[in-house]
Amino acid sequence: MTSEQDDRAFRALTQQITRARGLACDSYKDRCLRRRIAVRMRARGVHSFTDYGRLLDQDAREYDLLLDALTINVTKFFRNLETWRALAPRLAQRWTARRGEVRAGSAGCASGEEPYTVAVALAETARRLGQEGLLGRARVDATDIDRTSLERTRAAEYGEAAFTEMPAELVRRYFTAELPRRPLPALQRIVRVAKHDLTSESPPAPPYDLVVCRNVVIYFDRPMQERLFSLFADALAPGGVLVLGKVETLFGPARERLVLEEPRERIYRRPAS
Repeated sequence: MTSEQDDRAFRALTQQITRARGLACDSYKDRCLRRRIAVRMRARGVHSFTDYGRLLDQDAREYDLLLDALTINVTKFFRNLETWRALAPRLAQRWTARRGEVRAGSAGCASGEEPYTVAVALAETARRLGQEGLLGRARVDATDIDRTSLERTRAAEYGEAAFTEMPAELVRRYFTAELPRRPLPALQRIVRVAKHDLTSESPPAPPYDLVVCRNVVIYFDRPMQERLFSLFADALAPGGVLVLGKVETLFGPARERLVLEEPRERIYRRPAS
């Protein structure tokens, strides 16, 4: 097959996936799409995009496995601990200003470690302020497009490997002792899990005091990245904070609207006025 034929077959396949499942394949970087589709092709013993398209027509379950491969995220609780330490005083500031009515969003929540990390960070902030009772007024929106990720987040059951970067005292304070560990009910009550497609939908419940979206935007092409950055800026309340992945850099119109406060940790703030 020539390179031109291969490109046509790849485009036909991505259009088929978009029609069938609504995933905006044309907004992803080609190299990322090709690599992750190839994972499923190898698993099924298929050697061409055309043949894989036929397989999808014959076996609808393969779509779910493919979407898992396309949206997979490797994450842990308190991944990049220094980021969360840098966030702590900002959360305390927002908590005080908002009197407990803090709203956060975790976009691309994977299996739930990140939104529950946000919930723990909020609980710790309330504890240090001596206002634990206000935690019930907080809200963390955990969103993803992937069905399996949402199911895992709702189940909220985690093995020891998920906690290797989380301080031990926080594990003891906010999770059950037995395996699989689960967040305590006070945390589960404030985390709301919902399907959401970043590429075509606005955030579910703005304005947010904190939006965390790490190592997700990097997989999209530049026009979609600019759109998402503007979407996050729109979703932030005045004084709200955006956290990106360490390999991601804000650009486009949103760069003029948000202030880079922690370059190393990719923490941005929307000015209060």
